[in-house]
Amino acid sequence: MTGFDVVQLSYDEPLADVLHTRLTRVLGSTTKRLHGVRGMRRAYRLTAELVDTEQFFLADGDFAIDPEFPATTVEPLAEGVSMRVWRAINPVNGLTYGYGGLKLIRATALREMGQAVDVLAALPGRVEFSRRTAGITLFNQTPFHSWKAGFRECAMLARGSEYGMTDASAQERITAWMASRHGDFATYAAVGAHDGLTFARASARDPQRFETLNDPSWLYQHFTALHGEQAVAG
Repeated sequence: MTGFDVVQLSYDEPLADVLHTRLTRVLGSTTKRLHGVRGMRRAYRLTAELVDTEQFFLADGDFAIDPEFPATTVEPLAEGVSMRVWRAINPVNGLTYGYGGLKLIRATALREMGQAVDVLAALPGRVEFSRRTAGITLFNQTPFHSWKAGFRECAMLARGSEYGMTDASAQERITAWMASRHGDFATYAAVGAHDGLTFARASARDPQRFETLNDPSWLYQHFTALHGEQAVAG
């Protein structure tokens, strides 16, 4: 047991059930789950209402935790820190960074969260980024999910990282996403990265339009408009 509650936040990820079981096995406690909630900001805030501990592990529905992750050695967040993020391996482009990674987060910080396109960037307090890799982000389960990952991440990187990342680091990651070629549906991630850059350029002066990055219905419609129903079916 870790002393922290665990929540998986899922929406429509095909492997979410399997990965939920894996979280429970590795983290040594029952993993609670919030599934299918519309509105990303609302969903994150609602996870804080599921837990009995002020600090809790939070995992996306496509995060596959490393079976060797040393959960029992995890230290609580220090005063003034709202979230710690462990790195995740990206299966299509070789990157390993905080995208899709495991989080230790404060319930009170989620309740006080402000506004940002990258939702958790609006938490009050500091964010820590661990150098340890906690697992793999298996977003590439369908053509759409792979495209969506590349689209959202590169649109946000092109707009400017809300975590203080340098422009050079952001560009390196965009370049890697656009060159995605490994694993299932990698070409869709690459196409999504290119589409995300186009979206960012077109929406540079329209903050409200950037909010559509957090609307799953709009994302699905945009994907099908660009690439057709055949791509959705794989």
